[in-house]
Amino acid sequence: MKKALLYFGILFLCSFKHPYYLSVTEIKYVTQDKIMQVSSKLFLNDLEAALSKLYKQPVDLINNTNDPITKKNLTDYLNKHINLRINQQDLNFAFIGLEREEDTIWLFYEIKNCPAPKKIEIENTLLFDFIKDQTNLVFVEWNGKKQSSKLKNPDRNAIFE
Repeated sequence: MKKALLYFGILFLCSFKHPYYLSVTEIKYVTQDKIMQVSSKLFLNDLEAALSKLYKQPVDLINNTNDPITKKNLTDYLNKHINLRINQQDLNFAFIGLEREEDTIWLFYEIKNCPAPKKIEIENTLLFDFIKDQTNLVFVEWNGKKQSSKLKNPDRNAIFE
């Protein structure tokens, strides 16, 4: 009886996708190249489900990474949910690519010809429209300084000086 309860308990726990909803966004300013490098790490199944719901079509970020529609939808989603202001100026980024890491995915994007930051503001609402318990961690590095912020839905803005 105990083995059956243990088996069903494990089966029950494994039926959940994962117990927490978290993304990590890293922002790094490369002084010599005047480039702001940005990367975001999310759970792959959460991002695919959000994109599928938003664009009303199945999304496979592993097997269709070169599909122009997938790239466009992903770029549009990032532009809608990540907004960067450097020195009180809104700057647009270019999507570079993605990389799978087990059950997560890294998204890479950058801002070229970026002015040396004195103040970085980020609005990060990745997956907020899809997961009410989403938390987005933001890490910023420039001029040898490292700072971080935790944005729990509905908190969406962080400022680094």
